[in-house]
Amino acid sequence: MACDPRRLGDGGLTAVRALLIAGPTASGKSALALDVARRTNGVVVNADSMQVYRDLRVITARPKPEEEAAAPHRLYGHVDGAVNYSVARWLADATAVLAEVEAEGRLPIFCGGTGLYFKALTEGLSDIPSVPDEVRARVRAECEGRETADLHAWLRACDPTAAARLRPSDRLRVMRALEVHAATGRSISDFWDARAPGPLSGEGVETIFLAPDRAEIRARIDARFLAMMDEGALDEVRALAARGLDPLLPVMRAHGVPGLIAHLNGRMSLGEAIAKGQADTRAYAKRQVTWFRNSMPGWRWIDPREAPDVALRL
Repeated sequence: MACDPRRLGDGGLTAVRALLIAGPTASGKSALALDVARRTNGVVVNADSMQVYRDLRVITARPKPEEEAAAPHRLYGHVDGAVNYSVARWLADATAVLAEVEAEGRLPIFCGGTGLYFKALTEGLSDIPSVPDEVRARVRAECEGRETADLHAWLRACDPTAAARLRPSDRLRVMRALEVHAATGRSISDFWDARAPGPLSGEGVETIFLAPDRAEIRARIDARFLAMMDEGALDEVRALAARGLDPLLPVMRAHGVPGLIAHLNGRMSLGEAIAKGQADTRAYAKRQVTWFRNSMPGWRWIDPREAPDVALRL
């Protein structure tokens, strides 16, 4: 069902089924999504893989309670940190939310920086079979203590096609490919290449990628991390660490979390932990820009300062 243009305000977006807002971390995506939602009777839907976790609001820059109260927000903080929340699970949740929002005649505004979420939404997701717990445990035990380059060499030996498509430094995806091969005897690339269309693969979808100046985004990242510390990020991470969760879980790898846990355990000074969190986040922002440039052609790249006017003219 398309959005009812009579309920989208006086701006543009009257013929748009959904608006997708992406960009590197700290580029102003959440503020833009909230502004558009308030002016178009829209609903902001999270497309950030860390902001799904209820354990971490501050250090993942999740919208503040007053921002969530200013317009409907969905799929924020709805997952417990002990859950290994996957792209497939997010897509199922997002598809259900999309149907609800469209049925209400509202504009769905997907906002986040996780490229794979947007790719699944627009291009579909490979139907990769689930890996039995015992197989996953066995593969992870064999991976324990081994360098990522060694794991990539192992993958190259059993699944050269997948190995050629994965970065040798991408430990998690290399391990995932090893698990799938161990469970099915097939290359994970077989499943990558067989995908059904995504729920927003048709017409009527507008896409925006916020592309700030590189020096500006680096400065914003550093300043935001310091602000997070003032807002209680260390206490938030302390509470997470107290849960004793598996360090391989996604929530334990949120930018800033590993360094602050190292500080809490006495292995790093607070200054070093902050510097690590800032550096890791800057590196992630750079990867986000590169990934979208290479993997999501056709998106509209705009200066964040021009974004509000551009979004409402679409």
